[in-house]
Amino acid sequence: MAPPKVLVIAGSDSSGGAGLEADQKVLAAHGCYAMTATTALTAQNTLGVQDVHITPPAFVGKQIDACLSDVGCHAVKLGMLGSAGTIKVIAKALDKHRVNTIVLDPVMVSTSGHQLLPGDAIRNLRELLLPMTTLLTPNIPEALLLVREADSDADDNMQYGDETPPTPLSPTCLEDLKQLAKMVHGLGPRAVLLKGGHMPLTTSYDRATTDEEMAVTVDILYDGARFTLVESPYLRSRNTHGTGCSLASAIAANLATTKWRHGGTKLFDRRDTLFGSLPAAVRSAVHYVSVGIQTSHDDVGGSGDRGCGPINHFHNVHTLPFSRGHFVDDCLLSDPRVAPVWERYTRHPFVTSLARGTLPEKLFKNYLVQDYLYLTHFARTHALAAYKSRSMDSIVASANIILHIRREMDLHLSYCEEFGIQKSELDLDHDLELDRDAVVTPSASLSTSGGRRPARRTKKESLACTAYSRYVLDVGSSQDWLAIQMALAPCLLGYAEAARLARVDPARKTTAQGNRYWRWVENYVAEDYLQAVRAGRDLIERHMTKQSPERINELIDIFVRATEMEVKFWDFDAHPDIDEDDE
Repeated sequence: MAPPKVLVIAGSDSSGGAGLEADQKVLAAHGCYAMTATTALTAQNTLGVQDVHITPPAFVGKQIDACLSDVGCHAVKLGMLGSAGTIKVIAKALDKHRVNTIVLDPVMVSTSGHQLLPGDAIRNLRELLLPMTTLLTPNIPEALLLVREADSDADDNMQYGDETPPTPLSPTCLEDLKQLAKMVHGLGPRAVLLKGGHMPLTTSYDRATTDEEMAVTVDILYDGARFTLVESPYLRSRNTHGTGCSLASAIAANLATTKWRHGGTKLFDRRDTLFGSLPAAVRSAVHYVSVGIQTSHDDVGGSGDRGCGPINHFHNVHTLPFSRGHFVDDCLLSDPRVAPVWERYTRHPFVTSLARGTLPEKLFKNYLVQDYLYLTHFARTHALAAYKSRSMDSIVASANIILHIRREMDLHLSYCEEFGIQKSELDLDHDLELDRDAVVTPSASLSTSGGRRPARRTKKESLACTAYSRYVLDVGSSQDWLAIQMALAPCLLGYAEAARLARVDPARKTTAQGNRYWRWVENYVAEDYLQAVRAGRDLIERHMTKQSPERINELIDIFVRATEMEVKFWDFDAHPDIDEDDE
């Protein structure tokens, strides 16, 4: 299903921290599909705006028509609009396409004081756009400018912060800000979010006059019937470039997502539905921007103590270090922790000697014994994976792997018999064998000739086998299903790769050339084994896309440790020829 779609109509910020560039980052972080209509190009950085080039209004209209007539949208976000002519074109286009969810950030003056909207355009904005706006998001200076422009009786010389009697046009407390929000709402938008960042408040909600008094900021949402206050701790940071653009885009993304979830573009035709969704959309967006400021990077933008750097737009996004379906090749095996040990494992001298027929027979016999014993624990671990699975498909997959291991063990037995090792030397069918005809008593249970007797085998696990198998079982007991798969993966993937390399070794010797070990290579490049490898690999690929980067690192560590133990398992001194009777 296509993601929520948002059309952004705004100016471009060449430094990337505000404008269309910030809008697109915000929308990407919220999982939305972004479209743009560029109203102006700016030459700016964190220190200020150096120049503005206004896009011809007719061309802006063509951009809007191109997007809305084809792709459509769930919401529109308006930012820097550039000129009175552009505003007329935008209003006409939005009305033509019956856009009913519009978030307007009235960008008029930059933080550095550069005029971004000419005086004659403010009237057009107020008269043409505000009546069709779902949510207007002015900061305090922008709100004052809009109200004063609309009220010809207001004192045109009155400036924000002047020492005048407290009124909404010279706010000194939270109540004044609420009244200012009501005045802006009277200009026509369906709802107003008055941003309080320009007037930090004390703990008693009066305007702070010193740095020490700055405790909170309050954003005020007013829908014509009720106020919703979003209070945030005051943040001391110079990385606030583009906060207004980012907040409006985050709100637009949240509203678009709500409409998208309900499967339509007309969700907000009813006021009760709109105002039921709006407070949550605003609150979430305010929190998004606040955390973006808190997690911003001081070394992005700004020069010394000058300039305002951008916020961190992607603080809520995990970036996977691989493309879907390519975890094993692009992330796991190329990881610097993995690559060296994987090379030692898949090109181990044991396999090289085996492929060339030069491996001492005693080493191969010891390996056969230990590998047979390990496969029992390998099957136990897959049984544990089945227990930890919640889907029947995964449970069945584990069961099929266990059956494949059983067939592999039969193959080992045929090898062992070929080299003079009997099944009775390897198997331990029961920890305690029970004589069905005997009556078990406490004394008999301790007797080797009573109802129970200890089962015996003449071959025992080497320390390398014990360490490896118990490590895998410990991972299975203490962690989740995916951790088990990563602990088992070196065995599954590595044997196939080692056998593949052995098969193309120029110095290899086949069975026809007298190599008694060559059948081992053939078994691990056989189609049935490779099919199991593909199935196991696909399982890992599917589940890795759901993990956080931190969890992926933990899982890679498990893979590294298990691979190190595979290397030890093949080392020539790993399995001394030890029988039970040698103890």
